[in-house]
Amino acid sequence: MAGSRTYIRRELNYLPDLLVPSDFLLLGQSYDWWEDSILTIIYLVALGLLAYARHYLWAVLKNVPVSLYLSVVVLAVVQYMGENAIVFPHTFGEIFEELSETAIYGIALTYLWRFKLADYRLKI
Repeated sequence: MAGSRTYIRRELNYLPDLLVPSDFLLLGQSYDWWEDSILTIIYLVALGLLAYARHYLWAVLKNVPVSLYLSVVVLAVVQYMGENAIVFPHTFGEIFEELSETAIYGIALTYLWRFKLADYRLKI
């Protein structure tokens, strides 16, 4: 979980770096401590909601086309390769990394935009 927390912090950390002073303390704790605490709470709530809605989650996951899963996996691999300059030169790697991330976010946004929970009514 620490790896994903670090990844999310790195992706979202540009604005706080500009607005939060490096010596920030609140109730004796640094900004990084508060950020880790809030992200952990968000993770736990998300996991709890997924567990609560596991029947809907399973119904949705098994109805998603395999090609969509494969597309996201390929884009994630290209993103990783671009970020770590594997196969791509470092300059172009950053471009491929950002384009892959944008495509993944676009796929997720489009899928969620078109998602209708009524299509996945459970037959109990």
